[in-house]
Amino acid sequence: MVLVGVAGEVLAEEVPVGVGKFFSNEEKEKIISAIQTAEKNTSGEIRVHLVKHLKGDILEEGKKIFAQLGMTKTAQRNGILFLLSLKDHQFAILGDQGIHDKVHAEFWQIIRNELEGYFKQGLFSDGLVAGILKCGEELKRYFPYQSGDKNELPDSISSN
Repeated sequence: MVLVGVAGEVLAEEVPVGVGKFFSNEEKEKIISAIQTAEKNTSGEIRVHLVKHLKGDILEEGKKIFAQLGMTKTAQRNGILFLLSLKDHQFAILGDQGIHDKVHAEFWQIIRNELEGYFKQGLFSDGLVAGILKCGEELKRYFPYQSGDKNELPDSISSN
């Protein structure tokens, strides 16, 4: 299994709320809507997952979460995971082999840098929406929707 990811800094200070309350209902709706919009034109799958704290390296732990969420089982191996570790002040973006084979390493860096810009201003949902939509464009480019494509994974925001 080959997963590629990039990590960045999320927060400058402690998160005052639990994982389940990090986003308001309106922000959750915006993020889920962005996932649905991005996936509407592609067979690719995008997930957002929040954790309070990770015991190890965010990319290594992210790979485990990627597998636990069933993202390695997509038909074309074209899943993308946005992982936020709140207490650790970090985030990661992980892409499966199928999408990584199509985009260059610079693509992941561009998305990471854009998210960092939003996140350092405290604009977490806006950053995720922007990143999700950009990833959706790349997925659409390389994995356009085909008749019979199905939504293989939930569009909800998961957490643990």
